[in-house]
Amino acid sequence: MNKIFKFALCAAAVISMVACNNQKTDVKSDKEQALERAMAPYVNNTVIATYSAMANEGINLRDHCADILISVEGGYEYTEAMKKAGEAWRAMRKHWEQSEAFLYGPAAAHNIDPHIDSWPLDFNAMNALLNDPVRMAAIEEQGGAYVGDKLGYALKGFHACEYLLFESVEKDGRAVGTGKPHATNLTHAEAVYLNGIVEDLVQQAILLEYCWAGTVSEEKMAILEEGEVDVFEDKYGAQMINAGKAGSIYVSFQEAAEEIISGCVDIAGEVADLKMGNPYISSTPEERDYIESPYSCTSTTDFEDNIISIKNAYEGTKTGEYSISNYVYSKNAELDASVRQAIEDAITAIKAIEDFENTAKDNTQVKTAIEKVQVIADLMDKEVLALLAE
Repeated sequence: MNKIFKFALCAAAVISMVACNNQKTDVKSDKEQALERAMAPYVNNTVIATYSAMANEGINLRDHCADILISVEGGYEYTEAMKKAGEAWRAMRKHWEQSEAFLYGPAAAHNIDPHIDSWPLDFNAMNALLNDPVRMAAIEEQGGAYVGDKLGYALKGFHACEYLLFESVEKDGRAVGTGKPHATNLTHAEAVYLNGIVEDLVQQAILLEYCWAGTVSEEKMAILEEGEVDVFEDKYGAQMINAGKAGSIYVSFQEAAEEIISGCVDIAGEVADLKMGNPYISSTPEERDYIESPYSCTSTTDFEDNIISIKNAYEGTKTGEYSISNYVYSKNAELDASVRQAIEDAITAIKAIEDFENTAKDNTQVKTAIEKVQVIADLMDKEVLALLAE
């Protein structure tokens, strides 16, 4: 065989090997293919669906609060409007709490989480605001735009709204909620303030939906424009669905899945250590005031919904849709069963807590719930994340 022919054969072999190697790098591993299957259902049916429903309930809440203001200004009775506003607040709040397993991304990057869900309230600053005719006139004129831009976190969001919608009584120098609708005796300033808070709250909810979906309805877009809200072209959902492709912040679907599980770990830790843990210890006034929803008396509902957010992120929200749980099951069925059982055990333990707002300190039911939630955090942090990294 002559040298030229030998060289041609060698060159052809090298080209063939390079082509094969290039082809192999383009083919996703079994793990990547499996986790890719989980991504679109998670983004569309869990994250975006939750934020969309939250924004829808927010618009409903805004409309009822507008009715309250009209009634206050006209001297009309508004018991029914106050009741409906409280129901809408609870509904909106439920979707928010069921989103807390995915507080990474836009909720964190744009400070939307602290913007709408900081507590406790600053009552001294609130009273000063309500008695300041200049700032109250600005809120009446600018609504949510002023509240969003000019007021601190402790004066806006879910809990400022909650305080005005639900009745509270003074006990040991503190405002203690009853869970009942506020009596129809709001001052004009309070009704104006309530409407400004809710307008801002709705705008932030729509912004979350927009940042993940990249689009919202015309009605919602008009609300953002009316409030002069800065929109961000995150298209965060597409970032996850297109992991590994040019333009995505995620280099792989494994990395995206790890983000999802880390979000679950974070909220489990927050529920156990802070939301339940601080009131359970309650050795200082600050810890006693660390009750998440003290006026509506829905704190345990919040905790349960936080665990449901973990359940939805891990297992999926629709029966039969592929999720990270499916992948974990394919690799370690025992681990998957343990995680699923831990989630159910935590929900059951939280539901068993009675009158959390008034009895959290040294409550054995609270202690049990804390321990059950911590099991979720430990399993996901130490075992699920390790399995994803294999």
